[in-house]
Amino acid sequence: MASLVAEDTPIRNASDVEAFAQDCFLGAAGDEVGVELEFLVFDRTATGDQVPLDRTADVLPSMDGGSRVTFEPGGQLELSGPAGPLPEAIARMRADVDATRRALNRTGLALAGVGLDPVRPARRQLHLPRYDAMAEFLGLPYGALMMCSTASIQVNLDLGDRPSARWERAHRLGPVLLAAFANSSLREGRPCGWMSGRQEVWENLDRTRTAPVQTTGDPVADWAAYLLDARLMLVREDDDHYRTIRDGSTFRDWLDAPVPPPTLADLAYHATTIFPPVRPRGWLEIRYLDAQHPANWPVCVAVTHALVMDDRAADTALAAAEPYAGMWREAARCGLTDPRLRQAAEECFRAACEALPRLGVDGALAAQVAAYTDRHVTTGRPPALDLLDMAAEPGPRLSAWLTEEGQA
Repeated sequence: MASLVAEDTPIRNASDVEAFAQDCFLGAAGDEVGVELEFLVFDRTATGDQVPLDRTADVLPSMDGGSRVTFEPGGQLELSGPAGPLPEAIARMRADVDATRRALNRTGLALAGVGLDPVRPARRQLHLPRYDAMAEFLGLPYGALMMCSTASIQVNLDLGDRPSARWERAHRLGPVLLAAFANSSLREGRPCGWMSGRQEVWENLDRTRTAPVQTTGDPVADWAAYLLDARLMLVREDDDHYRTIRDGSTFRDWLDAPVPPPTLADLAYHATTIFPPVRPRGWLEIRYLDAQHPANWPVCVAVTHALVMDDRAADTALAAAEPYAGMWREAARCGLTDPRLRQAAEECFRAACEALPRLGVDGALAAQVAAYTDRHVTTGRPPALDLLDMAAEPGPRLSAWLTEEGQA
């Protein structure tokens, strides 16, 4: 998947921003997928304690599947796999996840697939200049929660030969997929009132950079407008210095100010500080999915890929999901307990199951998708309800789940 290259070219007007937005939709015309998985890391004997980042890093194995290893500010582990056809991308990432789980398990650590830390308060471990400035801008409590306590699955999809179609699908299907994979209903040991507490965190951040991009049928114009109207968060002065912008000004304001104009490099950096549910970067970043159990994330990737990339599946799914395309908040709060979203999800998952053989998926993964459908979608019980059940029961069941002993 292509990367955008920024230059120190002055931006004179909004048409230059639209040209940049156009570049964001120029990418591979194929059907490849890249997977980025975030996990919380727990000590198997003390789930309420923070695990020092270095303790995790020191025991990581080699990533034979090709994943790049990074850490989020709170110590969340992120594996970013190379793009490829769906079966290959999943197989390579699965190898790296399995190797990581085994290595951590030998040293008393465990990966937890959940969208929001259900027991520990937010505490930052990385204090890089960018993160310091970001924390100042985003504030408490939600900025700290987003940076230190959340975990997601990011599915990166080729734009194909009709980028606008895939852009529209990724947005229209968003609430249904968000609801079906909602997996973050606890915070500090108590129900947070949302099936996707992770999405609640995003709802309470600066909405000029976290709300869905408006979709009018012209994705380039819509993305350009979003870039212009998003508030400035940081201005990068050099690699070690970032200036937080606190006056509420937008990129459009900077463009209109009587000072030296921003450059294309400034705009490209501004784009990295914007976090809508779907973001174009020469590919589509689908960012609205809660982290899932380390053994079950392939279901999330396979279903999302099938419904956006396969035309036949997409047509069926859109017919079911279109009436609820604006229900982001309801999907995050209620998940599939909303009967409308549950019915739409059933039809979407049925379409995905029918598409998987066309996409080269093997029988084992297809069976895994079918099992998830039966357990969570048909019943209207996303994984978030399992978390609530565990928290309501006396005893150590939640702690066992977090350390993988109780996860099935």
